[in-house]
Amino acid sequence: MSVPLTLLGLLEREPSHGYDLKRDYDALFGRGKPLPYGQVYATLGRLARDGKVVAGEAEPGDGPERKRYVITEAGVTEFEHWLAEPVAPEPTLQSVLFTKVVLALLLGRDAEEYLDTQRAAHLRRMRELTELRRTGPLVDALLADHGLFHLEADLRWIDLTTARLDALAAEVRA
Repeated sequence: MSVPLTLLGLLEREPSHGYDLKRDYDALFGRGKPLPYGQVYATLGRLARDGKVVAGEAEPGDGPERKRYVITEAGVTEFEHWLAEPVAPEPTLQSVLFTKVVLALLLGRDAEEYLDTQRAAHLRRMRELTELRRTGPLVDALLADHGLFHLEADLRWIDLTTARLDALAAEVRA
């Protein structure tokens, strides 16, 4: 996730204080990984340095003084360009799952045991995401669906690879 571009998108909606940006980011995108305050303000500082946002004068508040950040035309342009670009299709042709299987085979270790352990971990995570999809708000349900589809593809790959382990072992060791 691109934090600077996400903050630009939130600022395009409306000028905001850093505190409000963090709150909105965490509510919409944090999902178990909230954005640290230090990262928010460091990112806003870089965006201001690069001319993508401007910070208003400090305003008194309930706590320390706050600055309201406003997106600039350069920030809007960069955000629109990013938004229009498709995300690179994942996964690449090299994955950690594949690497572990090949190394296990190369080293004479039990690749099938690793695949079984990985399958169990995927199934546990799928149960968690299924519960989230069933009980959570729509945003969580859509994110859970995305994760579930990726996990299902991994499980299909695990099953196919398990069925082909002997042939893969012969090819890897040749």
